[in-house]
Amino acid sequence: MKTIVMGLFVILIGLQSCNSQKKNENKSATTTTISDLSIYNLPSQWTTQNDKNIEMKDLKGKVLVMVMIYTSCKSACPRLVADMRHIEERIPENLKDKVQLVLVSIDPTVDTPKRLKAFSIENKMDGNQWLFLRSSEENTREFAAVLAVNYKKISPMDFSHSNIISVFNANGELAFQQEGLGVSYDETVNKITEEAEKLN
Repeated sequence: MKTIVMGLFVILIGLQSCNSQKKNENKSATTTTISDLSIYNLPSQWTTQNDKNIEMKDLKGKVLVMVMIYTSCKSACPRLVADMRHIEERIPENLKDKVQLVLVSIDPTVDTPKRLKAFSIENKMDGNQWLFLRSSEENTREFAAVLAVNYKKISPMDFSHSNIISVFNANGELAFQQEGLGVSYDETVNKITEEAEKLN
């Protein structure tokens, strides 16, 4: 965990602009400024399953649960998607609106907004709490490094990749990571709940 946090720190420091940090206007956030470790410092542009362009800072103010997948995956990704659905089901009802579940594609060539939208519907992940993102190959690699996710193309349609679910607090700072497929997600749900309760 220490290695991941240090890696995150180094990457985000390198990406910071010279501008002074902006105040976090969300009154319910635990601090008023964005720290050096926040993913909200990332300048990359992303496109959602609804073909809307956003930056990471647009997600500010919610607890983020993130995983990197690709929609044509037939092995690990369906299990990661199932884990994300099970995690969402266990979030207390009164806290669900404070949590955003984000699936980031590692295959932006295939995973167009139209494909991500179809995938979200196929997997019953088309509610407001679900967000699918794609970007350029460069931005995707950069973000994968922040999450400590490794991936490599091993054939025209297949990737090998890390199986990590990451939890970020409302200030965009890494709070917890779960690695592996089909493992217990009790700790993940507990951390999501803990961070979301701070926003009440």
